[in-house]
Order: sequence, then C-alpha cells, then structure tokens
Amino acid sequence: MQFSGAIHSIRCIACVVLLGSCPLAMAQYMWIDDKGIKQFSDRPPPPSVPAKRILKAPGKPVFDPNAAPAQTDAAASVPGGAPADAATGAETGAKAAPTLTERNAAFNQRRADAAAADKKAAADAQQQADTAANCDAARQNQRALDQGIRIANVDKSGERAIMTDAERAEFGKKNQKVLAGCQ
Repeated sequence: MQFSGAIHSIRCIACVVLLGSCPLAMAQYMWIDDKGIKQFSDRPPPPSVPAKRILKAPGKPVFDPNAAPAQTDAAASVPGGAPADAATGAETGAKAAPTLTERNAAFNQRRADAAAADKKAAADAQQQADTAANCDAARQNQRALDQGIRIANVDKSGERAIMTDAERAEFGKKNQKVLAGCQ
C-alpha cells in the first residue's frame, strides 16, 4: 500500500510539471505586421517590426486593445494631455496600425477591385471569342466567294434566292472590311 502511495505522488508531481510546461508550448510572440495583420509565432518577429507593434513576447504583458493608452510624465506635463512629441511623430512618418474598420474597408475594396477585374477579364475574353468567330465566318465566306460557289440568301418573304453578281460584289466588299480587322 505504501508503494502505491509513492506512485500516486509521483504521478501527481508529473502532472503538475506537465501542466506547468504547457504555456511554453504555446505561441509566445504576437505582433502586427506591415499590412496590419496580427501574426502569431514561437519565434521572435523580424527585426524590421518596431517594438510598439509587438503585442506579446516572453516577459512582456499581453496587449489589451481596450485599455486606455498610458500617459507618460511628459504627456501629463503638457496642457491638454497631448504628448510633447506628437508633432514630431507625424513628421517622421510614424503610422499607427490600421483599425479593424480600416482593415475591413481595405479588404472590401480589394475584393471589389478583384471582382471588377475578373468581370472585365471575362468580358474581354468573350469579346475576343466573338471576334475570332466573326473572323472565321468571314474567312469561310471569302473562300466561298473565291471558289465561285453559288451563295443563297433568304429574302424578306422567306424564300431562298441565289445572289446576283452585284450582290456578290457588295457582299465581298463588306467581307473584306471584316477581314481587315482580323489578324
């Protein structure tokens, strides 16, 4: 019985050690990249990421986006509570990470642009297919005209009539205009 108590104690200690090491297995770094997307990794962010965009790192408290920004002593000494270097921050080109609304608007704009580009590409492809079909028909008509094959048309009353030489010449001119646009 004493032996089973020792095993039980060892199991309890092992469970505590395993549970204590679980946070080590989780992603320990969280930062916002240049595009405003939150990144998670077990490796540190690239050196190009400024420290203010690193939201979580070992030894750094987790960022709370709902918390009010902490004022420094310099900000508290300036009347109105604005930081003393606010104007210089704008001059150096420092840009705050985009908000969720801005990122959502940018995403919707990219999606609308992609849809418009797809629609334009489909319309261009359809126009090219129509042009190719018209060119093929014009080439077939030209072969028929060159071979002297009799060409019949349906007149206004719905009867079939063979083209006269004048009609063939007029048809040949129209056909040549269509073929001039074909490559």
